[in-house]
Amino acid sequence: MAGAPADGSFASDWRDIRADGDIQYGPVDLPAVPEPPDWLKQLGEWLSWLFRPIGKALEALGRALGISGHVLIWALVAIGVALAALLVWRLLSPALQRRRKAAEEGETPWTPDTAEALGLLEDADRLATEGRYNEATHLLLQRSVSQIEAAHPGLLEPSSTAREIATLPALPEAARRTFATIAERVERSLFALRSLSAEDWQEARAAYAEFALSAPQAPA
Repeated sequence: MAGAPADGSFASDWRDIRADGDIQYGPVDLPAVPEPPDWLKQLGEWLSWLFRPIGKALEALGRALGISGHVLIWALVAIGVALAALLVWRLLSPALQRRRKAAEEGETPWTPDTAEALGLLEDADRLATEGRYNEATHLLLQRSVSQIEAAHPGLLEPSSTAREIATLPALPEAARRTFATIAERVERSLFALRSLSAEDWQEARAAYAEFALSAPQAPA
């Protein structure tokens, strides 16, 4: 018969495949899952015990409200997330408002009071004539920060660095450029442990005088 050889060939092929040791036919023994450590079991039991009263209370409240405990739990989770987001917003809102105000003010014209600027230069020149160029330049920086705070209340933070102040968009470009010139020399004297020269002082002084008084003033 025509089907017999085919049946016999199929059975033979099947026996050959079953005899191939590279093919897995029997059940596979899975490795045993290790038991969690005792401390983890105890922690899980303790957490379960701790939150069991809360879970029961939520289930009771859900029944009273006509909703399931799971729905109530997810609703409370959503409320918690919303409250956390509100808290984050309240914490970040002042800083965001300061940034927005700074962006809105942009290039608002501003220079220090002339009498105040002249008084600052007089005090700094007095230090410079004694060869105390570090102190004279540092005085320019400190008074400049005070002048910025007076002109832009709330713009600076206690943690603001000289480099950050020199890039504030609320300050006019001339003010940023002047402050950066002074701050760069003060940082050099503080962090590079290098005393400033008369030339350093003159550059810082000229930058401040040009910005505050529109023209460099001769040292007293």
